[in-house]
Amino acid sequence: MSVCPSCRHENQPGAKFCSACGITLVETEAAAREERKIVTVLFADLVGFTSRAERMDPEDVRALLAPYHERLRSELERFGGTVEKFIGDAAMALFGAPVAHEDDPERALRAALAIRDWVLEDDELQLRIAVNTGEALIALGARPAAGEGMASGDVVNTTARLQSAAPVNGILVGEATYRATRDVIDYRQAGAVEAKGKAAPIRAWEAIAPRSKLGVDVVQTGRTPLIGREQELTLLLNTAQRVRDDREPQLVTLVGVPGIGKSRLTFELLGALSLDETVVWRQGRCLPYGDGVAFWALGEIVKSHAQIFESDAAERAEQKLRRAVAAAVPDEDEAEWIARHLRPLLGFGAEESGFRRDSQVDAFAAWRRFFEALADQGPLVLAIEDLQWADDQLLDFVDHLVDWTVDVPLLIVCTARPELLERRPGWGGGKANSTALSLRPLSDEKTARLLAANLARPVLEAETQGALLERAGGNPLYAEQYARMARRACGPL
Repeated sequence: MSVCPSCRHENQPGAKFCSACGITLVETEAAAREERKIVTVLFADLVGFTSRAERMDPEDVRALLAPYHERLRSELERFGGTVEKFIGDAAMALFGAPVAHEDDPERALRAALAIRDWVLEDDELQLRIAVNTGEALIALGARPAAGEGMASGDVVNTTARLQSAAPVNGILVGEATYRATRDVIDYRQAGAVEAKGKAAPIRAWEAIAPRSKLGVDVVQTGRTPLIGREQELTLLLNTAQRVRDDREPQLVTLVGVPGIGKSRLTFELLGALSLDETVVWRQGRCLPYGDGVAFWALGEIVKSHAQIFESDAAERAEQKLRRAVAAAVPDEDEAEWIARHLRPLLGFGAEESGFRRDSQVDAFAAWRRFFEALADQGPLVLAIEDLQWADDQLLDFVDHLVDWTVDVPLLIVCTARPELLERRPGWGGGKANSTALSLRPLSDEKTARLLAANLARPVLEAETQGALLERAGGNPLYAEQYARMARRACGPL
C-alpha cells in the first residue's frame, strides 16, 4: 500500500494520486528523496530597497522588482544556475544542483560579475553579492518554480552571512570558492567576517574581475596519482605514437559524466607528450553560455598559438595573427587568405563572413590548411574540452578536419558528456581514424585507493570507507571532494 504523507490515507500500490485528498504521490515521493552534493550558492540582495519600499505603493514595488527579478534570473540561468527563490529584493541561486558541472564555482562567479556589471550601469540599483561552495542536502524532487526549497545546510547560511558583509556593489566569496576559481578570477583579500553562530570568523575574498572574457582551458593540478585510468592513458599514448609514426590524423573523444576523469586524462596526456619538445599542444574549450561562442574553442586555440592576449588591442592582435600564419605558410597570398578567414574566430571581421553557409566551405578549408601547416612542422595536438556544448558547425568542422587532412601528424583529443552522442549518435564511429572512448565509474577497489591517496592514509576504517564509497559512486571528482571534506572536518585521519 502507498500511504499519503498528507492525509495518511492508504492507496493502492503504484497509485499516482491519493484517492482521498488528490495529492500527487509520485511528486511527493520524489521530493522526499535527498542526497548530499557539493554546490555553489549565490546570494544577491538590493541595498537600501526595504526603506524605499516602505514609502511605496505595493503595486509600485512590484513594478520595480519584476524587471530586476527577470534580469537576475536571466543572468543566473545563462551561466547554468538554478534560481531557488526570490524573497522580496533578495535572490538565492544554486550552481551544481540539480545538475553538476566541473566548473560550477567559476560559473557562479561569472554570473555574479555579470550581475554586478549590469547594476553598475544602472543609477537606481545597488546590491551586495556573495558566493560560497560547500556540501548541502539537496531535495531531488523539489520544484523551485513552485517555491519549494532545494538546498539546506551550513553552506547556505554562511553565504547569507557573507552577503550581508559584502561591500556595496561588491562580491564576497568563501575560501572553497576562492580556491576553486583563483586561477581564472582576480581577487583581493577581504577582512574576515564575524558571523552569528560561527565559532571562528569566515575568511573572505572580494572578486574583482575575470582574467578572460569567458572560460579558458581547463587546468588540472594532478594532486594525487592517476588511479584506475592507466589503460585509457596507454591507449591515448599509443594513438599519439601512431599519429607520429604514420603521419595520419586521429580523433579520440573521451566520453563520460561530469567528474569521471576526462580532463584529468587530458592533463596526463599533456604531461607525457610535453617531454617531447617537438610536440605542439593547443587547447580550447567549448562554452555553454555567452554570446559569440559558436567557435570559441577554435578561437582559443588560434589565440594561444599566436600569443594573443585579452589585453591586446585589435591592431596588436591582428599583427600577431598575421605573423603566426606567415610563420607556418610561406606563400603570401595563401597566408593572407588564411588570416582573413581566421580573423572572425578572434572577433574581428565577423561581419565580413558571418559564417554564412556560402562562406563556410571556404572558412573550413582555410582553417584546415592552417592546422595542416602547423602539423607539417611537427606533431600537433588539438585538445577540445566540453564538446557537448559545441555548436553544430564546430562539430562539422572537426569532422571535416579529420576527414580531409592527410599526411601530417595531427591528433585531436576531445572531451564530452554523453549528451554529445545523443546529438550525434555516430560520433567517433564508422571511421578508421576516429575513436570514442567511454569512461566508466571506478570500481570500489580503485575508488578506495583514490580515497586513501587523498586522505594520506593507506587503510581507512570500514565504516568511514563504506560511507565515502557510497557517496562517491565511483566518480573520481566526487571521491576527491568528499575526501577533502572529511579532512577539513576531522583533520588528518
